[in-house]
Order: sequence, then C-alpha cells, then structure tokens
Amino acid sequence: MQSFDVLLEPIRALLQQTGAFMPRLAVAVVVLLVGWLLAKGFRIAVVKALRALNFHVLTERAGIDDFLQQGGSEKDTSELVGWLAYLLVVLASLIIAFNGLGLSQVTDLLGRVLLFVPRLLVALLVVVFGSYFARFAGNAVHSYCKSAEISDGELLGRVMQYGVMAFVVLLAVDHLDIGGGLIQQTFLILLAGIVVAFALAFGLGARDRAADLIERWFPRDDRTPR
Repeated sequence: MQSFDVLLEPIRALLQQTGAFMPRLAVAVVVLLVGWLLAKGFRIAVVKALRALNFHVLTERAGIDDFLQQGGSEKDTSELVGWLAYLLVVLASLIIAFNGLGLSQVTDLLGRVLLFVPRLLVALLVVVFGSYFARFAGNAVHSYCKSAEISDGELLGRVMQYGVMAFVVLLAVDHLDIGGGLIQQTFLILLAGIVVAFALAFGLGARDRAADLIERWFPRDDRTPR
C-alpha cells in the first residue's frame, strides 16, 4: 500500500500544480482578451484624433505618405502611428499576463520592447516634422534664388532640403539609441566622405564650371572702379 502511495505522489503533485495554475492561466487569457479589445479601440481613437488634427495633411505635404506608398504600404502615417499605439497596449497586456503566470524572463524582455516603442513613436514624429521643415526650407531657398534671379535655385533648394533631412534622420537615429552611437558615427563618416568627394570632384574637375556659377550667382559690377 505504501509503494502504491509513493507511485501516486507525483500524480497528486502534478494535479495540485495544475489546479493552482489553471486559474492564473484563465486570468491571463482574460487579460489578453481585454487588452486586445482595448488596443483595437485605442488604435481607432488615435487614428481618428490624428485625422481630426489634420495630421495626414502634414505627412502628405512632408512626403512621408508618398514614401510609404512607394514602399508598397497601403497605410498612411496616421494609421502607422495608430498601429504603434495598438502595439503599445498589446505589449502592456502581455506583460501583465506573463507576470501573473510568473514568467519573469519573458516579462523583462517584453518590458524592454515596451520601452522601445515610445522611442520609435517619437523618432517617427521627428522624421515627420523634420521632413516638413526640410521641404519648407528647400522651397524657401528656391523662391529666394528665383527672386534673386539665380538660375540654379532649384538645385540649391534640393541641396538645402536634403541637408536638413540628413540632420533630421541623424536626430531620429540618435533618439532611438541603436548600436551605442555606431550608426551615428558611421552616418557622419559617410556624409563627410560624400561632401569631400563632391568638393574634390567639383573643385578639380569642374573649375571652369565653378567659376561660371560664381559669376552667374554673384556677377561683378563693372561700374566699380578698379
């Protein structure tokens, strides 16, 4: 009889652990279901709020929506922000559910991902507003050059726009804090290399062209006494 009880002891322990685990599993499932419903409602609310604030007009003028469509996406930037908000609520629900189940390692991993999502959202907003400002600055330079009768105003406007956009992307990547500064340093090295290569090519191979451009942009006044 005692040997039979010894054989049944592991089964009893398993049943006790299962009985203690099932209520926690049920609570975790309920938390995930409620979190999923809240995430859907929060996503819809965020998208409607952004559209009410004409955020989609800003992203369309900044060129972000066109960039997403060229990449094959059928969603605009407002919907992308809504999906980030949806992911934020879902991750919070998963953390609560796994914490209730006692899975601390999974909870720590999801907590790190949860902290990264707001950074991604802020970086996206930096790119959106920076793109709008870059296009505005480029158009301003183009308009000024046109009013000053500088023939290469469109080229200078594009240079201004791309320069501001490069700075904005660098700010966004720096906010994400990916790679411990390696990406920022690599980006700066590549940008400096492009600028130096362009300056050397333009200065050595196109000196006459550079002189013509300077003469065209800043013509000499023949009335000035020598």
